[in-house]
Amino acid sequence: MASRRALQSFSHRFCWGRRNFGAVPEDSRAASCSQKLISLEYEYSAHNYHPVPIVFSQAKGSSVWDPEGNRYLDFLAAYSAVNQGHCHPKIMKALQEQTERFTLSSRAFYNDRFPIFAELLHSMFGYDMVLPMNTGAEGVETALKLARKWGYEKKQIPKDEAIIVSCCGCFHGRTLAVISMSCDNEATRGFGPLLPGHLKVDFGDTVALEKIFKEYGDRIAGFLFEPIQGEAGVVIPPDGYLKAVRDLCSKYNILMIADEVQSGLARTGKMLACDWEEVRPDVVVSTPSPPLKNSWEFSQLILGKALGGGVIPVSAVLTDKDVMLCVRPGEHGSTFGGNPLASAVAIASLNVIQDEQLAERSAQLGQELRRQLLKIQQQYPKYIKEIRGRGLFNAVELNSKNLFPVSAFDICLKLKERGILAKPTHDAIIRLTPPLTVSLDELQEGSKALQDVLKLDLPNMQKAKPEHVSPTSSNKCDRCGRNL
Repeated sequence: MASRRALQSFSHRFCWGRRNFGAVPEDSRAASCSQKLISLEYEYSAHNYHPVPIVFSQAKGSSVWDPEGNRYLDFLAAYSAVNQGHCHPKIMKALQEQTERFTLSSRAFYNDRFPIFAELLHSMFGYDMVLPMNTGAEGVETALKLARKWGYEKKQIPKDEAIIVSCCGCFHGRTLAVISMSCDNEATRGFGPLLPGHLKVDFGDTVALEKIFKEYGDRIAGFLFEPIQGEAGVVIPPDGYLKAVRDLCSKYNILMIADEVQSGLARTGKMLACDWEEVRPDVVVSTPSPPLKNSWEFSQLILGKALGGGVIPVSAVLTDKDVMLCVRPGEHGSTFGGNPLASAVAIASLNVIQDEQLAERSAQLGQELRRQLLKIQQQYPKYIKEIRGRGLFNAVELNSKNLFPVSAFDICLKLKERGILAKPTHDAIIRLTPPLTVSLDELQEGSKALQDVLKLDLPNMQKAKPEHVSPTSSNKCDRCGRNL
């Protein structure tokens, strides 16, 4: 009670005025409430993000309210962490009930929620075992360690020579091991030396992938990839790519590691993005073929974000016993991984996805959203280069030269003024990934806002913004030379 009073007192210091349930802040006194909070964060927090200037104060479903009471539609969904919608009642109920019982045991002891969570993951996805973590980046780190350990123990890779192959344009987090695979210069510059043992290949290029497998296959432990590249701008691989990856990994005895942290759990219109090519997220041990000693068909699946229902960080690495049991007590872990609170929330989150058929809903609504966006592209082909996506995992790629001197971030600022919250990736791509509970009317509201920005706002923006800078030149990756 005392802490609640303190929070109310803090809020009162900065927030005043009547609540205005419109799309655009009107009250200058009230607007200063959000501005003061933004200023506080700028003063006392690291400057490692460049947010759209809106303060979340309350959220429900697809709607978000700022401290002044202005309502917005969320078309980012916390990078797909809020697939079930903000504050879903069944997930919040699970959270509340578990917090009233107990929240943490550490893995030094057993708790009565994690085993249920682990069994549910097994029954849903077919993997033998799970290793629980918290964030998606931790899940990726865990998968990398598992792949290396399996490579040394099962594949007999010489000591300290294990290689992980990943894709150009990938995004798997920002830890040191992960940025050692990154093509993002902002993520890598100034943080060297990067970790050795990594090779890159173009996403979607199976010829190049097999070439690397042939040349380094005896030392490659795993191939890590996103079935759809999210941070790169919702990049979808060519048809047949996922099946070809499965076949190549099996042929060369390499662990197939699918990062479905962002693309998984119904976001793309299937439970997993791999399901689009029926590359099933289960582990099948095939009969060893004569040319390859111990040739197994293994895969790893990394889940996160929506696994916690937008309430608490939960991630998990799923794989077969022959891989998972390479890691023994003391070799990897997390104090909070598999904690009872996270487990209870994750169980509820998975049940909501299944019970409300969110994968099917995402598929249907995604088709409708792309239909609306393609109509806008037909109206403004000069500015919209491409519409792409699967389910409610979509991107609008803009023509940066024709848009100049306006950027995708500028477009997002105008969308915010019209009550729609989206975020760009790179300089010319806007992701549109609302909660999977979004309504048809809300989708139409988002599309209409984009149309209005291009029709009404963009001409004035292009006139008003100074042109003392030239259009963005090609930004090449420091390590692979790929044009970003």
